[in-house]
Amino acid sequence: MKNNRRKFLKNLGLAGAATAVTPAILAKEAVHEQGRRIAYLNRPGLLSEEKTLKLALIGAGGMGSADLNTALQHDNIEVVAVCDLYDGRLDKAKEKWGDHLFLTKDYKEVLKRKDVDAVIIGTPDHWHKQISIDALNAGKHAYCEKPMVHSVDEGHELIRAWKKSGKIYMVGSQGLSSLGNEKARQLLAEGAIGDINYAEGLWARHSPQGAWQYAIPGDASEKTVDWDRYISNAPKQPFDPLRFFRWRNYLDYGTGMSGDLFVHLFSSLHFITNSNGPQKISAMGGLRYWKDGREVPDVLLGIFDYPETEQHPGFDLSLRCNFVDGTSGSTYLKLVGSKGSMNITWTDVTLKRNNHVEEDSFLKEKAKEMGGYEGRKKILPPTETVYQAEKGYKGAHYDHFANFFRAIRHGGTVVEDPVFAFRAAAPALLCNDSYFQNKYINWDPVKMKVI
Repeated sequence: MKNNRRKFLKNLGLAGAATAVTPAILAKEAVHEQGRRIAYLNRPGLLSEEKTLKLALIGAGGMGSADLNTALQHDNIEVVAVCDLYDGRLDKAKEKWGDHLFLTKDYKEVLKRKDVDAVIIGTPDHWHKQISIDALNAGKHAYCEKPMVHSVDEGHELIRAWKKSGKIYMVGSQGLSSLGNEKARQLLAEGAIGDINYAEGLWARHSPQGAWQYAIPGDASEKTVDWDRYISNAPKQPFDPLRFFRWRNYLDYGTGMSGDLFVHLFSSLHFITNSNGPQKISAMGGLRYWKDGREVPDVLLGIFDYPETEQHPGFDLSLRCNFVDGTSGSTYLKLVGSKGSMNITWTDVTLKRNNHVEEDSFLKEKAKEMGGYEGRKKILPPTETVYQAEKGYKGAHYDHFANFFRAIRHGGTVVEDPVFAFRAAAPALLCNDSYFQNKYINWDPVKMKVI
């Protein structure tokens, strides 16, 4: 497996100098399997003197609004239009972002505007693919929330539209742009934990809102919500505010716990390991607590088999989601190798290594010269090292948008384009197929097809 690590280092541009790599160099030039560069994500003032980019937000709910707020923290970014199907969100948009905004319930009106350079797509999952394709065809750059598609069948169509468009398309699994992931990628490439053989990830939530129990506005009705447009690409249903405001609970619009949360863990794992994804997928779980009419489990376990490739040894992955967590909730990704392990969050990495030192013949001879003796104790390296983001770090979400805006302005590429994003989304979405069909799913991570 040393060969695999050597090839991985070569792909990163680190071969022959692994031990000399610094975090600054890695942050400057981290490269994933297509040879892309994540360049200068945190460089202050890089964009300050450049042309103003004009954005439109399509889907002004919680995540869409958070995306726009983060985007507006960057220099020379302006929002000119907002689209949403609920009157209350359009009214709030003017309060938050200004009276100058063009407001509409028809996203196609946004795409016709010549003053829109890029769109942020924060709609429910069942609209991601079509709005993305329409935006690319209209000549707009696009930032779309994960999981990019509502079903695996939609992936290749969107990838083709992106390639044809020549536009920048970024998917919003923001954590993969974090300092934590960059450091973990470096440490793995340098062999800090040896050869990876197992990984695990956890998302746990305990608050009602964390279980998708989003508030229902008092004025929710067919007068304030464009229900017909909302379900125009889904099975017909009478108006139901739960299906609109708590859409993640229903398979017609959402993708369950795996599409919401597993996809983040896949994105980070694939970035760190340079992987294309698993070849075998299985899932089980159940509806244990939130028996509120939802169609998806609130406890979900997934097991995934990753084949040996030039990028990494074969390894296994287990993922867990729990919306019935009686504790404070927690999130982490852990990689385990032959020499140690790493616990990874977006802001820190805890490296744990086996407490042993390999025999060094040179040091052994030197010890003899200095009066050493058989059985003399050695000085040992630390078994646990914690790497933490520097104070004032603006976060992965900010960095993700920095990558997006830089690519638009300089004709570059992004870390999470549709190919990378589909390889993270597909195994997450196939978890649902495994769960509901009660069977293993075989997946080709290179051709991106169900076998």
